[in-house]
Amino acid sequence: MADLYTVNKSPFEKNSLADAIKFSTDGAAILLIEDGVYGATKGTAVESLVTGASGKKFYALKADVKARGIAEDRLIDGVELVDYAGFVDLVEATDKVQAWL
Repeated sequence: MADLYTVNKSPFEKNSLADAIKFSTDGAAILLIEDGVYGATKGTAVESLVTGASGKKFYALKADVKARGIAEDRLIDGVELVDYAGFVDLVEATDKVQAWL
């Protein structure tokens, strides 16, 4: 797998998600953590950013989704939930990790 980009800021407060999508390469994994998980919700202004990002795979940290009261059925189709072990697996499977703050 190419690179892993982590996004921890809400896409409604910062441009971190948009920038990660813009500057990431094909095959990249984008992991939404902390308030970044709001970028994985259906029916928002940023949904088209995620669904339109061809060649990239999106993940959301399950504990952060749950902590923010987001029901799993409200997540954008194709966004995969991972637990902390899955987070570690993503780090191990990628060439490098880039945090978008």
